[in-house]
Amino acid sequence: MNSALDRRSLLAGSLMLGAGSLALPRLAFAQGAGSRNLLFVLLRGAADGMAMLAPVGDPGFEALRGASLADYEGAPRLGSFFAVHPALAEVASMAQSGEALFVHAAATAYRERSHFDAQNLLETGGAVPYSIKDGWLNRLAALLNEGAPAPLRALAIAQAVPLALRGDAPVSNYAPSALPAASEDLLARVSQLYATDSEFGPLWARALETKAMAEDDGLKNLRDASAAGELAASLMRDAGGARIGMIELGGWDTHANQRGAFARSARGLDALLAAYKSGMGAAWADTLVVVATEFGRTARLNGTGGSDHGTASAALVMGGRVRGGRVIADWPGLADRQLFEGRDLAPTTSLESLLAGAAAEHMRLDPDLAMARLFPGRGAKPLAGIVRS
Repeated sequence: MNSALDRRSLLAGSLMLGAGSLALPRLAFAQGAGSRNLLFVLLRGAADGMAMLAPVGDPGFEALRGASLADYEGAPRLGSFFAVHPALAEVASMAQSGEALFVHAAATAYRERSHFDAQNLLETGGAVPYSIKDGWLNRLAALLNEGAPAPLRALAIAQAVPLALRGDAPVSNYAPSALPAASEDLLARVSQLYATDSEFGPLWARALETKAMAEDDGLKNLRDASAAGELAASLMRDAGGARIGMIELGGWDTHANQRGAFARSARGLDALLAAYKSGMGAAWADTLVVVATEFGRTARLNGTGGSDHGTASAALVMGGRVRGGRVIADWPGLADRQLFEGRDLAPTTSLESLLAGAAAEHMRLDPDLAMARLFPGRGAKPLAGIVRS
């Protein structure tokens, strides 16, 4: 094995604005403080970790994925064992410069193959699906708000607040609107209406602030990945911006023609992450990005050149303080006897441990407390050594 393979190192209240003639995004803002930023990117649909980061050094990979080997000829490498998918060129460049790392053969505690159940467990942080009603990111915001003079801003770049951000801590969401913009006169009249309202007045004021911050986004929707990354950065990089953010990307359920479908989705992810890093500017030094998916895909390609619902996948961690340039994996192997239930990449690393450990290190929280609050009922310890202090 090689030095890049780390064996263990290898071993709401919501004020909804945006309907009707106002044409404002849906918002429900908390006030913000602090200097460190965390962006969680959820790949909905089960992204294939073995396509994202191909274990070309494992002799079993050719037997399982021989048809896709050509995709990795000349692809960026992390050591001699792993090759980054060529569609993730900017991510690979960040990894090679020490600003990104991968965690492979990772999975939540879920061992079935339902997107709905798996996403629920990943977003709530529960030990079983539907056992918890709020989200782990919201609980992270609540933990950071304890003892703070004012609650931090938490934001979803989405049409509605995702489950991971729902809960008691105040959260907002923003999405571009194709509707005609409200006139300044109308906005002023609504401001007067809420001026003396102790509950809605501050929320309306924060909504207008965020509208102003995103005024020049030029977007009618979030399909332009690069522009969406720039938008997220514009809402997070400044002192008054969001400290916790979340973006959802679909298109990862590749049951057929995976090589083409995965490449298209990966190019979008790559563009979004590159634009976000560029847009954060100097704030990138205090930013952490975690990219994860609900579960992986089958190790073997099916008869239509796709892959079906699996178990373990890969996660990505990026940022100015990340101890990057490596792969964290207790690699299980790809021989038939090593596959989970004879069909999937076997899970050897807890995704919850990664999320809790990375968030704790970046936000300067006690790791055991973070694990207990964000992902209750787990026996696993949070991963350490992800972020420099």
